[in-house]
Amino acid sequence: MYSPAQISSESGLKFRPSFKSQPPYTTVISMDRHYDSSINDANGEPSETTTFLNSRRKSSVSKERWRMLRGSNKNIPLGVRIVQRLCIPTVVNRIVWYRLYILVLTFFFYATYHLSRRPLGIAKNVLHRSCSELPPPPVIDPNRNGTWCDWAPFDKDNYQELFSSLDFTYWLAYAIGMFVVGHIAERTNLRNFLASGMIMAGFWTICFGLAYFWEIHSFSYFVAVQVFGGIFQATGWPSVVTLMGNWFGKKRLGLIFGIWNSHTSVGNILGAVIAGVWVNDNWGYSFIVPGVIVAGAGVLAYLFVVVRPEDVDLPPADHTGRIPGAPPDVVEKDDQVAAYSTVTAASTIDIDVAVVPQEHDHPISLLNAIRIPGVVEFSVCLFFAKAVSYTFLVWLPVYIHNAVNVTSDVAADMSTVFDLGGIVGGILAGLISDLSGGSATVCGVMFVFAAPLLYLLFIYGATSAALIALLFFSGLVVNGPYALITTAVSTDLGTHPSLTGNNKALATVTAIIDGTGSLGAAFGPLVAGLISVKGWESVFYYLIVAQIVALLCLSRLIFREVRGWLRRTPA
Repeated sequence: MYSPAQISSESGLKFRPSFKSQPPYTTVISMDRHYDSSINDANGEPSETTTFLNSRRKSSVSKERWRMLRGSNKNIPLGVRIVQRLCIPTVVNRIVWYRLYILVLTFFFYATYHLSRRPLGIAKNVLHRSCSELPPPPVIDPNRNGTWCDWAPFDKDNYQELFSSLDFTYWLAYAIGMFVVGHIAERTNLRNFLASGMIMAGFWTICFGLAYFWEIHSFSYFVAVQVFGGIFQATGWPSVVTLMGNWFGKKRLGLIFGIWNSHTSVGNILGAVIAGVWVNDNWGYSFIVPGVIVAGAGVLAYLFVVVRPEDVDLPPADHTGRIPGAPPDVVEKDDQVAAYSTVTAASTIDIDVAVVPQEHDHPISLLNAIRIPGVVEFSVCLFFAKAVSYTFLVWLPVYIHNAVNVTSDVAADMSTVFDLGGIVGGILAGLISDLSGGSATVCGVMFVFAAPLLYLLFIYGATSAALIALLFFSGLVVNGPYALITTAVSTDLGTHPSLTGNNKALATVTAIIDGTGSLGAAFGPLVAGLISVKGWESVFYYLIVAQIVALLCLSRLIFREVRGWLRRTPA
């Protein structure tokens, strides 16, 4: 029988007496792991106790190492667990790997969203077209002698009003849905929210294409499909911007988001190309194929999205940096956050101060989100900027078809040049914004160049060679500000220091800014369609005025940024 002292000497376990017991006191083992792995038995070999304890310690170290490599969160989706097992253990810098992983995933997801929005703009040219240019069938309905090739109900003289109504219905539902889903996204599992939204968005896109095979000619059916499609399309933007903000913080956000935001143009290009393959012969597939793609991407989102770095045992992103609308020399620092809790002398640094009372890490209300300095200006500006951008998205193939007199599939391909310019514009806007620190000024300069370029596009657009160049540069200056505001600016404002450390405002702020812009996306194409009956000249004048108004919306913030630069310039 071993005494407590002998066991303690051999195993390294400590013994302490329990004086609370009745006498004689009992000896209680305290399982503190102060192991001595050098204890051997009488033959000089490690004792059985020592071998057991060492094996437990090695197992614990191995499990800790594996936990650090894989992440310990039980909510990590199956696809991520597979990726971790295959890739993560061989990567030294895990946070860089995960950031690249999220960048690629969200780029692909939102490109598929835009891919599924493109078909209607391409199909308009075949839903109503000039039947005199086509060989007639053997038997023609006498009541449809001049419209036999059109798809009812778009075979009447009011077809442009019907198309405009569909566009307006879609984007109005999208805008209203944006305000609602941003509020929901802050309060639910973001991965499940994004996945279900993509699947349903794909479903309603498919429903539009099924009208061809089911021979549906009810305008009410198309309106209903547009309403539900717009609502579920709204789930994408708050989700992907929040994911990017969670992983990248604010450091050089303009350049990162400028490159990343090219998904909009990439999706538009792919959507135009895919829809153009079937548009002349079987336009139903122009909707069904993009719908299947976005729904499939929703399944991938459910399997592979990691919402935040903490889910895989990584530190949260740094959300300190520049403050949109402030002078370029005003930079948010960690110790500045408290200064925004009350209105004090902080206003002397020439930046708006808003008290946004929030409990830490609780979702922010819509009213408090609107009170964040800069949100109103950028939201109203985006209303007009997005009205112009989406008018081109919806009506550009039709304009090219009429102005240059090319077929529908060629017009769809030529319209992608505008989106290529948008890719370059988004990257340039983000890069210059990072270097200068003046987001509002960068947008303002692009608005200034947009007005004369749109006028030149109308004057010389009928020439194919001039049209290509003008489309590219128009896309650059039209989509550049739109890309910057909806990405880097929204993320900066969603982590504004006035929120006093609340990191659950990003989706709500993003939804407010892009939701307001989406109202412009609803009204812009509607107005363009209604005034297009007076000729394309009226449409282009309308777009030029919208760009000028967008510039005026940022005038106060531009003045503040320019004044900040002048103060930094040595006398």
